[in-house]
Amino acid sequence: MAIGEARREQIFPTLSALQIATARRFASGAPRRFGPRDIVYEIGARNAPSWLILDGSADAIRRSAAGQSSVVTTYGPGQFTGETNQLSGRPSLMSVVAGETGAVAIPFDAPHLRALVIGSADVGETIMRAFILRRVMLIEEGQTGGAGSILIGRRDDPDIVGLSGFLTRNGYPHTVIAACEAEGRELVERLGVAPEDLPLMICPNGTLLRSPSNADAASCLGITPDLDPNIVHDVAVIGAGPAGLATAVYGASEGLSVLVLDSRAFGGQAGASARIENYLGFPTGISGQALAGRAFNQAAKFGAELAIPLTVELLRCNGADAEAPFTLELSNGGTARSRTIVIASGARYRRPDIPNIEELEGAGVSYWASPVEARLCAGEEVVLVGGGNSAGQAVAYLAPQVRHLHLVVRRPLEQTMSRYLIDRIAALPNVELHVGSEIADLHGDRATGLTGTTFRDSRTGAIRECTSRHLFLFIGADPNTHWLDGCVALDGTGFVLTGERAGGGGRLPLETSCPGIFAVGDVRAGSTKRVAAAVGEGAAVIAQIHSVLTRNVGSALNAVRQA
Repeated sequence: MAIGEARREQIFPTLSALQIATARRFASGAPRRFGPRDIVYEIGARNAPSWLILDGSADAIRRSAAGQSSVVTTYGPGQFTGETNQLSGRPSLMSVVAGETGAVAIPFDAPHLRALVIGSADVGETIMRAFILRRVMLIEEGQTGGAGSILIGRRDDPDIVGLSGFLTRNGYPHTVIAACEAEGRELVERLGVAPEDLPLMICPNGTLLRSPSNADAASCLGITPDLDPNIVHDVAVIGAGPAGLATAVYGASEGLSVLVLDSRAFGGQAGASARIENYLGFPTGISGQALAGRAFNQAAKFGAELAIPLTVELLRCNGADAEAPFTLELSNGGTARSRTIVIASGARYRRPDIPNIEELEGAGVSYWASPVEARLCAGEEVVLVGGGNSAGQAVAYLAPQVRHLHLVVRRPLEQTMSRYLIDRIAALPNVELHVGSEIADLHGDRATGLTGTTFRDSRTGAIRECTSRHLFLFIGADPNTHWLDGCVALDGTGFVLTGERAGGGGRLPLETSCPGIFAVGDVRAGSTKRVAAAVGEGAAVIAQIHSVLTRNVGSALNAVRQA
């Protein structure tokens, strides 16, 4: 049963009279009367408030791939419009129109809505649950062509796979329509698009993008905010993995102004995990994307600003402005300034030294196993390389969906993987283990995709060919520290040194060699490479940042007194 049917009362709750009275204290404006069929806000409208209906009704309307509109629900008295985008002022995914008799409603812009969610535990819990479930409902409907953006092209086109993966990882509803199918051909002909312009993306507001990049898609959807270079943040967090998101949640909840930047999606490498089963509090396991999505919404609830996808090209750490000693140069040409920096940039997926692997990335070669990749290789033969826990989780996720899975590892699994995953893999009848083997060669090109893989036994040199069109690589990662430009000390392998290892006395445990710059999570030298450890460091660093900000304020006051 779809979530929209199973949990409708939670998705579209009706507040009691007492809850309405509580909510009204947080409104951003006076009640407004809308006439019959008046537009409350359009699809794609930025900073559209959430409206609490006091009288009358209003319809939430979505737009299909064919441009047809349909009513998702009718809001009545005591119900809020909107979903998670309303918490941050991002463009609305649906339009809202007053009912046949009009409506009277009070607005809650993003800051006032967040104040309500935080200020009233009762009403806040109801609204947050409803908004999150509405987004989940839209994602489900997007898979059947009911909501969100539309991608048109060849389903296995690397650009389509990449775009779909980007939208999926960022929790945005979308539909993929094959250009060779009747609906796809009709749309392409109606739009008058040439084959070389594929793939296409139609944004919820109707904007058409030809062969868009992730950045183009993010701009159209309003995912990436416009950053004011004159604003000085208390904390700038680079990386939206578990460590970075934990830093954002704890920092923003304690009143710090927090900016989080990530070049791809929230969740980091953990966000690509099919199932995490050893994270405290989730005995049945939770997908990395679900865990990261919850953390993302928590950060947004407390007012953290999340800028995705936006790459930090360079950190400038020698600024003369004591109020904002650190400046980040960004991939869009802009800058961001901050009083402190938290390096949570994790690591880049390690690329093995195999000819033409770069050409085949996204065309059969993947570094994660999301639902997008799982759908493409359903019922087929696949190869997966890696012996760590992430690889084990991916095997357990993919094996029930594929015909046969070759697991290629250099060492026995007992040396690198948790016991529960080893036992689970051993019970899978369609998994073949190749211990002591490595990938020697890949066959295919960008146009045709991966067509085969060559294994080599490192002990005997024996060669084996496999005709799989799908290769998953889980072979570790290298620290993502190239953008630091010498600002902090690194160890011999490029990880960031902190505490006493960073040199100098009085260094805080997570502070780098540069005062005011901290490192947490996988990018930190000596860290435990586990989700729980990353979250713990993200929480702990905020207390250390408070001490630095207090110290800096004290130094500034002393300078004023001496002057």
